[in-house]
Amino acid sequence: MASHSTARAEAAAGNPPPLTLAGRLRFAVRVALMLLATAIAVPLHYLWRLFRLPSPWPRFYLGTCARIAGARVRRVGKPLKRDVFYVANHLSWLDILAMAGASGTAFIAKAEIEKAPVVGWLAGLNRTVYVSREDRMGVATQIERLREALAENWAITVFPEGTTTDGKSLLKFKTPMLRVLEPPPEGVMVQPVMLHYHHAGEEISWIGVESGKDNAIRVLARRGTFPVTIHFLEPFSPADHGGRKAIAAESRKRIEEALVAALGHPLREFAY
Repeated sequence: MASHSTARAEAAAGNPPPLTLAGRLRFAVRVALMLLATAIAVPLHYLWRLFRLPSPWPRFYLGTCARIAGARVRRVGKPLKRDVFYVANHLSWLDILAMAGASGTAFIAKAEIEKAPVVGWLAGLNRTVYVSREDRMGVATQIERLREALAENWAITVFPEGTTTDGKSLLKFKTPMLRVLEPPPEGVMVQPVMLHYHHAGEEISWIGVESGKDNAIRVLARRGTFPVTIHFLEPFSPADHGGRKAIAAESRKRIEEALVAALGHPLREFAY
């Protein structure tokens, strides 16, 4: 049987190794448990919505799915609950499950996700704000949608690297979706968030030419559990920084410092 590191390298190169019988069984059990969680949480979510009550079920559901997938999430620091823009590093689709379970945040996602079967519907349950990177003419409309979301006191998470990395690197932060903070809505804070998967980071991360489907199968077929630390760093007021580039730079600086401290060594240059 291929080692975790060998399997990861083959998957990143676009050549996922065949699953063992045990791996297929683990995958089937985890998918079945996620379907059970869906069957419980989704009807309850709509029942809460029917009575116009704040629904806790998307947070419960996504956090439960993270645990089923093997994530053992530890939260460090205190997340702001309202009027906050989380800015986080990005390793995996599991980031969304773990972050939502730990804080109840909504997310900014690519417009293609909205049209994806099942996934788009589930993302919509969690108040996802969809944006299109290709629609240059619609940037103003997208920014307005973000402003409306923040006006409803949501917590929103953005992954400004624009792609996933291996957990030991940090890319330059892209700034278009931070335009919502120029000028910042009154009372809104920015809270940088450092995600750390410890020894499992490189194995769990979704990089290279590996497809989303292959990555999900590989992760859900994985043996055992893995730690995920979500470190909510000290928030700051975007009004104290001169525009989105300065906000991105300050967020990245704080995340880099926390990630270096967690790793115990300097970051390395990221390469697929």
